[in-house]
Amino acid sequence: MRILITGITGAIGGTLAPELLRGGHELHALTRDASSPALARLPGRVRVHAGDAVSGAGLDEALKGAEIAYYLIHSMESVPAAAGPDEGFAARERRGAENFAAAAVRAGVKRVIYLGGIVPEGPLSTHLASRLSVERLLLEALPQSTAVRASIVIGARSRSFRLLVRLVERMPILLIPDWGRHRTMPVDQRDVVRALSACVDAAGIAGRSLDLVGPEQVTYRELIERIRDRLLLARPAVSLPGLNLTPLASRLSAAIAAEDATLIDALMQGLTTDLLPTQELATRALGLRSHTLDSAIERALRDWELTEPLSGR
Repeated sequence: MRILITGITGAIGGTLAPELLRGGHELHALTRDASSPALARLPGRVRVHAGDAVSGAGLDEALKGAEIAYYLIHSMESVPAAAGPDEGFAARERRGAENFAAAAVRAGVKRVIYLGGIVPEGPLSTHLASRLSVERLLLEALPQSTAVRASIVIGARSRSFRLLVRLVERMPILLIPDWGRHRTMPVDQRDVVRALSACVDAAGIAGRSLDLVGPEQVTYRELIERIRDRLLLARPAVSLPGLNLTPLASRLSAAIAAEDATLIDALMQGLTTDLLPTQELATRALGLRSHTLDSAIERALRDWELTEPLSGR
């Protein structure tokens, strides 16, 4: 089967590609950065197309002949001033999804598999609302599509996980705002890749949204403490009840972790509520088992250490 992956240079796309090749599929990839070092790590049998969903460039050529397409594109970082006025990431994400859906319909793609985020009950942050908007747009344009809504991904290249690790490494005292009491169910990156791969042949998932979470429910404070303990660092955690401090905390966190401030602000806005499943679990629908949280953290840190050192290990 011919499959197109977008977001091939990202944490998920780059590890999904070898999994699909092992399944015997003909694999194509779309990237807007043909010079990315991540492309050198891809198996040689992946045909790479230059293009950009937001502008629409290269989509028709990349999608030609594809039966299934993975939409793994997110656009939360700020846009450099040289690129023109920043219209906001939600507008960029919607435009990219609209362009991609239209091109997929023209190409006769049967199904798009979209990786989004858990949709909590109650008010949505800007970035979670954007994920849901993209999901609905793709499923409406291609009704046989499937959306996988992932919880916080634990992996060596996951931006959320890397942020937490850097904060634990670099803060002598872990100050946890009020959102530290909210609950989530982090998922191992290996399980995300397995679930996305299983969507190719799974029956009964067309037109559906599935929640992909790990087996353990923890508060954000507990998640930070688990990471701290696996790093073998003595970092006392101090809760700040009643203080969310999201704008200030996001700017400080971005500076400490050397991350994009716009991205971190968007991520931290999503922490002000529980992020728990509301749809059928992807593991149940796809017949998969999940790794434990401690196993996920240990594997992610071990993979990280293959390319750069970590404090305290």
